[in-house]
Amino acid sequence: MEKDAKKEPVSLPGAALNPRLVLVGHPNVGKSKIFTMLTGEYVIVSNYPGTTIEVRCGQTAELDCCVLDTPGLAGVVPRSEEERVTLQTLLTQDVGAVLQVGDAQNLPRTLLLTMALIDADVPMVLDLNIADEAEKKGYVIDTARLSKSLGIPVVLTVATQGKGRRELIDALRKPARSPLRISYDPRVEESASEIAALLPRYPVSGRAVALTLLSGDLSLVDDLLGKGTPESRAVRDIVGRTQARVLEPLSRIILEARMALVERLIRECVTHQAGKGFRSRFARELDRFSTHPLGGALLMLGILYVIYAFVGVFTAGMVVDFVQEVVFGQWLLPPIVESLARFPYPLVRDFLVGPYGQITMGITYSIAIVFPTVTAFYIVFSFLEDTGYLPRLEVMINRLFALIGLNGKAIIPIVLGFGCGTMAAVVTRILETRRERIIATLILALGIPCAPQMGLILGMFARIGFMALLLFVALLALQLMATGWLASKLLPGQTPAFITELPPYRLPELRNVAGKTAYRSYWFVREVIPWFLLGTALLFVADRAGGLDELKRLLNPVVTGFLNLPSLTTEGFILGVLRREYVAAFFFDMYGRGLLDNLQAFVATMVMTLFVPCVSNTFVIIKERGVLVGTGIIVFVFVYAIAAGGVLNAVLRTLHVTF
Repeated sequence: MEKDAKKEPVSLPGAALNPRLVLVGHPNVGKSKIFTMLTGEYVIVSNYPGTTIEVRCGQTAELDCCVLDTPGLAGVVPRSEEERVTLQTLLTQDVGAVLQVGDAQNLPRTLLLTMALIDADVPMVLDLNIADEAEKKGYVIDTARLSKSLGIPVVLTVATQGKGRRELIDALRKPARSPLRISYDPRVEESASEIAALLPRYPVSGRAVALTLLSGDLSLVDDLLGKGTPESRAVRDIVGRTQARVLEPLSRIILEARMALVERLIRECVTHQAGKGFRSRFARELDRFSTHPLGGALLMLGILYVIYAFVGVFTAGMVVDFVQEVVFGQWLLPPIVESLARFPYPLVRDFLVGPYGQITMGITYSIAIVFPTVTAFYIVFSFLEDTGYLPRLEVMINRLFALIGLNGKAIIPIVLGFGCGTMAAVVTRILETRRERIIATLILALGIPCAPQMGLILGMFARIGFMALLLFVALLALQLMATGWLASKLLPGQTPAFITELPPYRLPELRNVAGKTAYRSYWFVREVIPWFLLGTALLFVADRAGGLDELKRLLNPVVTGFLNLPSLTTEGFILGVLRREYVAAFFFDMYGRGLLDNLQAFVATMVMTLFVPCVSNTFVIIKERGVLVGTGIIVFVFVYAIAAGGVLNAVLRTLHVTF
């Protein structure tokens, strides 16, 4: 198989302003929220890592500089493509200052990254975010003393509430280079100097880059100096020679030197108040339950039922029925159709209000059927992602994912796939290996429904029954696991170790939930509705040209014979190539009109879920994974969906399954 599509160097349109302020920090510490607080530009912020997968650029008038929001950096040695983007930004951009956003609850981890940035010898400010949670746990941080010890400004913020903004702006007006110089083993220092002399000139210190190379993956050498160059060979020789001279791994020697300083700083600058432990104990017990195989499964089942009740039963049932049958069916469409009945051009009239009319089908499907369900799903999804539950799901599912060559980190793009498959395909960049990215992309393309599609699926099963939904989920999960397992056996490589930090459970802020729901709903209206109108127009043209009947005739042996579905479903599958939510709306409408029985609806929903990704997702998959691998995934998904639907139909009818 060919390699993943080559990633372009960091390019930042509109980032010509100097100086540039670069936000760095571990995942899920609030960098994007700080970015919004500084620039006023809204970005999706969630209580789990992996939200930011590319560099964002904004401007703050108060500081007159360009602000760059980078992906989360788990450690000083980048392990994924997105972490490499952060490193590349520091090495290639004209860095005026660095703002490290850290978690006030976890100072050891935060300050370890601070040490690496101090080695980089760049003007910087340390922002200890999530200070409210640290206070609730009884931690008192003497920021003045910590600032004096580090030689850089240190501030406390609560970005979700906008607290500390003024202090942060003031600190950013006077970033400082730390006077600290961490002393490493003399052999490490000697080798770092040798390597630094071989490196190109970077905005950050060559010593820091050299220490990064000594700490970790030598593939970074090829990224920085080119594969097979004299410089890269020399660096490899130096690293190998140095490692041979010491007993411990070089990474441990460097880590221990930094950790010794971090521990001293924490002893001097942090105290813990007694009597504030109840919340922590309760949180620990809740963590144990939500990550336990049985407790976690029960919690996940309960969450699924809540989503089913709100999105499927209430919204797709009651709300959609009212909007479709009353608002559109009685109030809006009849007067429009009646007024156009006297229009002198039948072709134009049918294009607007005919069987494949822009208003009667395109607008009705997108606004009356899809928009309410997708909005409801966005509400639930936004609420869920802000609670902190999703990282617990990572931990619980890690062992299961190991069977298919993934670790718990892969749950991030998988979960995001329920929002938008196109974005999720891009988010696979956070995974460490090419093997993981291919498997995750395959799983996403094969069987993860996007938000509009998921909402309509839940609506369909709200009418069929909850037990049918559980069977559907079980069969879908079984197929995804089997496909992932087979892919993991065919693709060479090992599954990386999984290490994550659990953010605290939080009660979601209604303002943030409402903001994300509004933003995502606006995206749906802007990006998706035009596809509905285009799909309807194509059906209209195909019908008038006689091509639709011919296509039905060609596909009928498969659709009506193999799948045992009405001939009309062919139109839905054609539309599904453009947008998967279009076929979902099509089948939802057919079922509501009694054109599909329960068994046919079950089979059609399964085929629709497994069907090829929409056009935009297909292009992104090919772009991210390369032409050969991307095309192979799309072809496999198409063939598999039809085959699985036929087998499912035969088995259910043989067993006389009814719902």
